[in-house]
Amino acid sequence: MDFPANLKYTKDHEWIRVEGEIGYIGITDYAQGELGDIVFVELPAAGKKVECGQSFGTVEAVKAVSDLFAPVTGEVLEVNKKIHDSPELVNKDPYDQGWMIKVKIEKPAELGNLLDVEAYKKLVAK
Repeated sequence: MDFPANLKYTKDHEWIRVEGEIGYIGITDYAQGELGDIVFVELPAAGKKVECGQSFGTVEAVKAVSDLFAPVTGEVLEVNKKIHDSPELVNKDPYDQGWMIKVKIEKPAELGNLLDVEAYKKLVAK
């Protein structure tokens, strides 16, 4: 299982990669493994606002449907169009090609509430 150190994680198994005031958001390798083969991802359109801790979409797998929770508050700048046509990218490459949305982070202080890689590893080891 892969746990990139340059990401911040939520207890709900989302990750965010911060580049200045922009955040790329997706689900973790652990989450995609638990869900199984992903067949559909429902995401908000560009221009929509997401709220920290609130659902911003769903991911549908063969086994289950799961809500996606925003790690920060912000405006959706872009949706990864590749996963609309090829949702299996979330399984194959959750941290690179399988990212879900790109947001402009409105409240950078919210990043301080997220888990670092070591805390996330402890969470999934339980």
